[in-house]
Amino acid sequence: MNDLPSHPDLRIVAQDVAFRRHLRLDVVRYRNRLYSGEWSGERVYDVLRRGGAVAIVLYDPDRDAVVLVEQFRLPPLIAGFSPWITEVVAGLVDKEGESNEDVARRESLEEAGAEVIGELIPIQTYLPTPGNSDETVMLFCGRVDSSDAGGIHGLAEENEDIRVVVRTLAELETMVEAGQIETGHTLICLYWLFRHREELRRKWGVV
Repeated sequence: MNDLPSHPDLRIVAQDVAFRRHLRLDVVRYRNRLYSGEWSGERVYDVLRRGGAVAIVLYDPDRDAVVLVEQFRLPPLIAGFSPWITEVVAGLVDKEGESNEDVARRESLEEAGAEVIGELIPIQTYLPTPGNSDETVMLFCGRVDSSDAGGIHGLAEENEDIRVVVRTLAELETMVEAGQIETGHTLICLYWLFRHREELRRKWGVV
């Protein structure tokens, strides 16, 4: 099986699927072109095939607050962090024909019970772990009304138990400075929001 894209600086020797369940792990043997113009020796690389994902920072400009979610995640505990992670809403692009925008709106409802008002504002697409995974994350900002945000959400069939957390931008600036926000997609979204807050408020007619 070979579903890797072709590139003039890449020669695939072999590709095998070593493991497949919720995640897929490929073992790839390849050579890549060197800066000298020659080809490298054969390299063996384990690639975690994660695919596309979406994250969205849900901002309420009227209350200058952000709707976040908190849930238990095992990998941070293994890495030495608290397993209770506060982050922006996020989810995988795993349904055929669903756009990044569709995923952002769906996940906002499923994880936070929040409906995005109006258009989504794209922030950027980035690679969280380019050293070992093909995962890409498209980041958005969306306007919400946080006046009645709260409660526990998530899909029962996926054993999700997600708590909604609302924080003002001032509180989030303090949390970021104190190192209390650990996930990359959340940090990027928040730094973007800190920078573009006034622009958004003008755009949405909030004085």
